Amino acid sequence: MQTKMIQEGSTKIIVPILDKETNYPPSSAPVFYNPRMELCRDLSVACVAAFAGKRNSYVDALGATGIRGVRIANEVGLDVAINDWSSQAHELIKKNIELNRLSAKALRKNASVLLSESHFDIVDIDPFGSPAPFIDAACRSVSKMLCITATDTAPLCGAHKASGIRKYGAIPLKTEYHPEMGVRILLGAIARNLARYDKSLAPLLSYAMEHYFRVYLAVEKGAAKSNEMTRQVGFICHCFGCGFRSWKYGLAAHMPEKCPSCAERISLAGPLWLGRLHDRKFCNLVLDELESRKLGTRKRAMRLVRLCAEELEIPTYYDQHTICKELKINPPPIETFIEMLHEAGFQASRTHFSGTSFKTDAPLGEIEKILCR
Repeated sequence: MQTKMIQEGSTKIIVPILDKETNYPPSSAPVFYNPRMELCRDLSVACVAAFAGKRNSYVDALGATGIRGVRIANEVGLDVAINDWSSQAHELIKKNIELNRLSAKALRKNASVLLSESHFDIVDIDPFGSPAPFIDAACRSVSKMLCITATDTAPLCGAHKASGIRKYGAIPLKTEYHPEMGVRILLGAIARNLARYDKSLAPLLSYAMEHYFRVYLAVEKGAAKSNEMTRQVGFICHCFGCGFRSWKYGLAAHMPEKCPSCAERISLAGPLWLGRLHDRKFCNLVLDELESRKLGTRKRAMRLVRLCAEELEIPTYYDQHTICKELKINPPPIETFIEMLHEAGFQASRTHFSGTSFKTDAPLGEIEKILCR
C-alpha cells in the first residue's frame, strides 16, 4: 500500500495513495480515506472540544486511517482509543499515533464486540454506509456523548423505502424536506435504542451535508429522562396532493386518513424524532472553538453551525421554489420572503438543509397568500 503524509488541523496523518486521486471512490482504497470529509472532521474536533472534559474517554470505533481519532487525541487531548477490524487499517492507525507522539490506543476488534464489552464517555461511529448495525452497541457503550454519521441517505430519506424500514424500523417518505426526514428517522432509531438501556439523548447539533448526515448527542442515564425522551418521538403526516403536513407525538398516535386541506389520502412517516435538532448554547460554544482553531474548512463550518443555531424548532420545512412553481410565480429573494412572513406575524427562519428553503409556523395557505401579494 502506497501512502503519503497530509495535514488536517494541527495533525499530521499518513493516508493511502491511489492511482487516480483526482476522481476515485474512497471505498476502493486499501484503507478507507475520504478527503471530502475534512469539514466533518473539523466539526468533530470543535464539537468534542466544546462538550468534553479533559478526562473523558473517546472511542473512534471504525477508525480506518485513524484520522478522526488521532485528531481528537492531538487537538482536544482526550483519552482516545481507535479501533478497526482491518489489519492494514490497524497498522496505519499505529503509525499515525506514533507520528504525532500520542498515547492513544490502537485496537483491532469487531466494533460491535468492542462497544458491547467496553464503556466510553464519548462514542463516535463513522462507518462507510449505514450505522444501523452499530447503533445498539454504541447506545450500550456510551455514557456522555454519541456522535454518529450515516451515508446511507437513500434509505433514510425514503428513496429506498423498504431498506429504510428494515434498517431503522421506521417508514421514511420522499418529500421536499427529505434531508430533514432522514435526520429525524436516524435520531428516532437512536432514541429507541437508548431507551432500552434507560438512557436519553439531547441533540446538540444535527445536520445534512452533501452525501451524509451527522448527529452529536448528549446522553444521560436514567429511566425518568428516558421516558421523557420517548415522548419526543412520533409521526409526520404528509399530503402529496397539496403539500399539507402535520405531526403528532407518541408511538401510538392517532393519525388522520385524509388531508384536512384537500381530502386526499394522507401518507405517514415514522416513528421519528420530533424534538429539537440543535442546542443553541452548544452551537455557540462550537463557533468559539472553530474561531480559535486553524482549520481548513473553518469558514464553511462556521456558516453551517450558524444556520443550524438560527433554525426554528419545527419538524419540517418548505421549499420556496417548489411552492412558487405550483403558483406559477417568480420566487422573491429568500431573505425578503422570510421578512414578509415576520411582518405578517409568523415565525420564520432559513434552514441549513437547503438554500431555497425555510421553516415557519405559518399554514401553507398563508404562505401562498404572502407569496402572491
